[in-house]
Amino acid sequence: MTEIKLVFDEPVQRKKAPKHLADYSPEDRREIATGLGLPAFRANQVANHYFTHLSSDPSDWTDIPATMHDQIREHFIPQMITLVRSVTCDNGMTRKDLWKLHDGVLVESVLMRYTDRTTVCISSQAGCGMNCPFCATGQAGLTRNLSAAEITEQIVAAARACANGELPGGPTRLSNVVFMGMGEPLANYNAVMRTVRNITTPTPDGLGISARSVTVSTVGVVNGIEKLTEEGISVTLAVSLHTPDDELRDTLVPINSRWKVKEVLAAADAYEKKTGRRYSIEYAMIRDINDQSWRADLLGRLLKNRNAHVNLIPLNPTPGSKWTASRPQDEKEFVRILEGYGVAVTVRDTRGREIDGACGQLAAAEKLK
Repeated sequence: MTEIKLVFDEPVQRKKAPKHLADYSPEDRREIATGLGLPAFRANQVANHYFTHLSSDPSDWTDIPATMHDQIREHFIPQMITLVRSVTCDNGMTRKDLWKLHDGVLVESVLMRYTDRTTVCISSQAGCGMNCPFCATGQAGLTRNLSAAEITEQIVAAARACANGELPGGPTRLSNVVFMGMGEPLANYNAVMRTVRNITTPTPDGLGISARSVTVSTVGVVNGIEKLTEEGISVTLAVSLHTPDDELRDTLVPINSRWKVKEVLAAADAYEKKTGRRYSIEYAMIRDINDQSWRADLLGRLLKNRNAHVNLIPLNPTPGSKWTASRPQDEKEFVRILEGYGVAVTVRDTRGREIDGACGQLAAAEKLK
């Protein structure tokens, strides 16, 4: 039997990431300003430009003397990510951006405009250490954790694109953030929580997006869910379950060898009880692997008395993979069985299929160039 190593601690980083305004709390930002010999209110001004006006260029700021611009660039807003390329589909309403970080590492984010909302799906790690065999990112392995600033910059870039009218339909406001891109968010806990606070703190110290519009996904890192429960920030918790039985989940989601299905659901229940927020169960539908009617029945029995909502995800297969999406009739039967137990269920919109929508595919293609 092959031993599977689950990676929680990031590998040694060859080049330290520069520190950025978004890495610090508002209080720490002001302390840094005074440590540099600047008035504390300058940190407030920088935060206002960055989070409210989505600007990272001090040369455009008339309220801060030009003599301070270089110092502010170096200590508060160094360039964290650089756009490599963007690809679009759905008539331009879905855009995937490939970003290069300071050390050449590549990550992805996806911006999606709907009729009632605009959502960005962001990466929290470069690669992933969870080793799920049907996931492009999981098969790439973990390169390193992202800093809070590297994560936040993906969101600010998306908010800026919305405000500038870069998507069809004209200017709009970024309304939703989902941590469902590359990586396991709860394996990079501190940076993700700093980012969540950057998102939910009212302007000018944050982006002022409602916690109810933020989703943090996990494959079932129970101790991370427990820590999140104590944070007092009522984001939506999404659990990537993918199968209700431990035997298959040990294979599909190797972390299940550490925390079994019942333990994961118990942690999610405790989160729901503390926050009052219904959690979601993410379930990638994989043909002839986890889409049998008896598994739908087992999932229905597990969830029928829980405040949970099931998102069925037609698998977006990666090139050369043996895994593929379920047949439409099997998907419909799965939905029918779950609804028979009174479980709320939806089939996720298959955005981004034409642009290597599964996270990790665009980065992998770039590396092969």
